[in-house]
Amino acid sequence: MTKKPTGSKTAARLAAEEARDAEVAAELARTAVANQLAILVIQYRVDHELTQTALARKLGMSQPAVARLEAGDHEPSVATLMRLARLLRITLRLQLSGDSVELVSA
Repeated sequence: MTKKPTGSKTAARLAAEEARDAEVAAELARTAVANQLAILVIQYRVDHELTQTALARKLGMSQPAVARLEAGDHEPSVATLMRLARLLRITLRLQLSGDSVELVSA
């Protein structure tokens, strides 16, 4: 059995500490929907055994566009979310509040 070195931090603990930093927290909030969409797109691809190129063909996009979605660096437009929902036959819901936005696959 491997012992965890004394004083080492878990990924969750590091993420929690970073989120307390105002700059990091602002960036996490800014990219929340993009990151949530990235996870959904990757999970869809894995579940359906598709390459980025095959998914791009299904969506009528280029492979680099799918790669950008999966990178989670850019906020998707509502039009892009609607296109994904329609072509992948999934339901996406944006939950908005005064200080947060969340993308939910229903």
